[in-house]
Amino acid sequence: MTATASTWDYEHYDPERERLRESLCTLGNGYFATRGALAECAADDVHYPGTYAAGCYNRLTSTVAGRRVENEDLVNLPNWLPLRCRPVGGDWLTPDTAEVLDHRQTVHLESGVLERRTRYRLDGGRELTLRQLRIVHMGDPHLAALRTEFTVEGGHLDLEVEAALDGRVTNAGVPRYRDLAGRHLTHVRTGTAGPATVWLRCRTRTSDIRVGMAARTTAATPLAVGRGHLRITQRATLGLAPGRPATVDKTVALHTSRDHAISDPLQAAVDRVDDAPGFDGLLAGHRTAWGLLWRRAGLRVPGEAGAILRLHLFHVLQTLSPHTADLDVGVPARGLHGEAYRGHVFWDELFVLPYLNLHFPEVSRALLHYRHRRLDRARAAARALGRRGALYPWQSGSDGREETQRLHLNPHSGRWLPDHSHLQRHVGSAIAYNVWQYCEASGDAEFLHTKGAEMMLQIARFWADSAVWDDRLARHRLLGVVGPDEYHDAYPGADRPGLDDNAYTNVTAAWVLARTLEVLRALPEPRRRELVERTGLDAAESERWEHISRTLRVPFHEGVISQFEGYGDLAELDWDGYRARYGDIRRLDRVLEAEGDSPNNYRASKQADVLMLGYLFPPGELRSLFARLGYHLDEDTWQRTVDHYLERTSHGSTLSGLVHGRILARARRAEAWAFCQEALKGDVADLQGGTTGEGIHLGAMAGTLDLVQRGLTGLETRDGSLHLDPVPLPELSSYGFSVRFQGHWGVELRLRHGRLDIAVPDSDLPALDIRLPDRSVRLRPGDTCRLVLPS
Repeated sequence: MTATASTWDYEHYDPERERLRESLCTLGNGYFATRGALAECAADDVHYPGTYAAGCYNRLTSTVAGRRVENEDLVNLPNWLPLRCRPVGGDWLTPDTAEVLDHRQTVHLESGVLERRTRYRLDGGRELTLRQLRIVHMGDPHLAALRTEFTVEGGHLDLEVEAALDGRVTNAGVPRYRDLAGRHLTHVRTGTAGPATVWLRCRTRTSDIRVGMAARTTAATPLAVGRGHLRITQRATLGLAPGRPATVDKTVALHTSRDHAISDPLQAAVDRVDDAPGFDGLLAGHRTAWGLLWRRAGLRVPGEAGAILRLHLFHVLQTLSPHTADLDVGVPARGLHGEAYRGHVFWDELFVLPYLNLHFPEVSRALLHYRHRRLDRARAAARALGRRGALYPWQSGSDGREETQRLHLNPHSGRWLPDHSHLQRHVGSAIAYNVWQYCEASGDAEFLHTKGAEMMLQIARFWADSAVWDDRLARHRLLGVVGPDEYHDAYPGADRPGLDDNAYTNVTAAWVLARTLEVLRALPEPRRRELVERTGLDAAESERWEHISRTLRVPFHEGVISQFEGYGDLAELDWDGYRARYGDIRRLDRVLEAEGDSPNNYRASKQADVLMLGYLFPPGELRSLFARLGYHLDEDTWQRTVDHYLERTSHGSTLSGLVHGRILARARRAEAWAFCQEALKGDVADLQGGTTGEGIHLGAMAGTLDLVQRGLTGLETRDGSLHLDPVPLPELSSYGFSVRFQGHWGVELRLRHGRLDIAVPDSDLPALDIRLPDRSVRLRPGDTCRLVLPS
């Protein structure tokens, strides 16, 4: 593999790495995405073509370990890719069945094009070269196209070419899920709509989403249509003269019944593909759309880190593009790149929205709308526990109910085990945090005063109603939860799941309560009165929130913040011994369970938990939060806390290195870069051992972008100003980017050799305040300045 800022290249055919390549060569436009599988290859143990439309879920019931289990999945839609060839009378050519002389796949990041070249050896001394260009159109979110050029050398060749739409697909991309029901499509029908156009329609089994797909194929010779079971084909025979390319173009349209302003997805797909220009016209429009995106998402980082960051940005934009702003969807943790985590929405938006807020605030707003539309469902979940307010699910899908599976498979032991991760109720705090961060960056007072305030109020109400007063401690407590760590879901030997006073959960709950009171006080009087009357909020409840926000318990042990009450009583793990026996122990939980043990018994974490507080809150704000709670958090205590968990974390999540790298950037820069490197390479090197082939880690990718954008610059959007406190790493001391802040489009920031250059684009907006720890600068639109930073 070789990479530059504009291309990502894979040379040679490597079946063992094909799934990884397919994920990293995925093309998408925010509406749908298609994995980078070879067009001639069907799903098997090596290849997995998959197409996923944002928000297109279906629910099926399976029998697992003697129990009926219901799961909702992001649906693998009919495969539009198939295009294969063979010498007339011969076998279909694939890299698995024919001799491959050369093979290369290139993702052109600037233009969103996947280029593929393969050269096969044929009999009679002939060689056939395939060159394919693939796009999933960024300008028209319902279109995709594939151009294939065939060139023979060494003699004439009669080549049979077959293009198809294939409805025989299932959800089978994750080996752990293969014992579960995966046939989500039904009522598959095919037909023709003209001499060059075929179609396929179907629907999902339980969610009843109708899907329409149409394909227009053009070649130099006539096409013959064949209709098989759940599949329709178009075939042509090309007479290839040596050195003279022949081209087949395939243009595809996809619509579903979730689309706006259509009544028939199939007719919409047929009409759209009929109206689409030829491949050259499609490619030109696609390139233009990508050019506009790159202009808004400008990021300039040199070297290998810069190349990886560009790839990360590319995949973030393919999952969450401006087209997403028109959809009712959340942030799928694994993008639209595969079926891991079933396409569910977790808290990963916590790592994604901070980047989007400063480039595509309309997309952030839409993603928060997804949460607001499910506020009633969250309130119902709280009522089911006998509490007021809103309890958002740990895993979300189509309608906002809890989608976390109750069982999960440990591939090390082969056992299905109870899954208690639905007790990660801190997802509500993440949503409230995202509301506040979005509004601070965008200046969107309308959203904050309406939907944002409503969500924050109900999340705060849930925390207040969950808090239990302890007379002995004279503190409020939150009991029976699970923190971000996930390794610990119960006390050793306990007969019920849950932990008490998880520090991350309690501190963020206190932040939600305090910040919501601040928002309510700042509301215009008519709006505040309306919200208070509609929600029944009274002065006594507000006073209770104020009290709880100052009295939630934060446990400590040995001079450091405890991950939860009782953490300090757990045994120490023999880390060196386990590494010697097993090597990679990122998924220590699976190793221990296979031994009949449990991480609940040890001071061992999967990923950052307490240290997430340092990721979310700048040092000054974190100290203020602890002071509000009546605790003194000085620099020494925080550094001891960082050291303690740094030595006891297996980094079983791609997010963990990201969090540690950002925290250490302000403390121990040499160690920080090692964690930053792990975050950067988590997907491209598949450091989690095969998981990237099931879908990229969107939160980690977006988080690395935000590491440069906010982490290393100390950028905060606060009080209508841009606050900066740069801490450049020696390995990443020169970089630049632009941000969109409260209406200012394209504020340019460039850090280089101890200097910070800032340029504010010309407009009729008010001047922009830039604040550093030792000075403030006020820049009018059109102004530039250069600031020399302290050494």
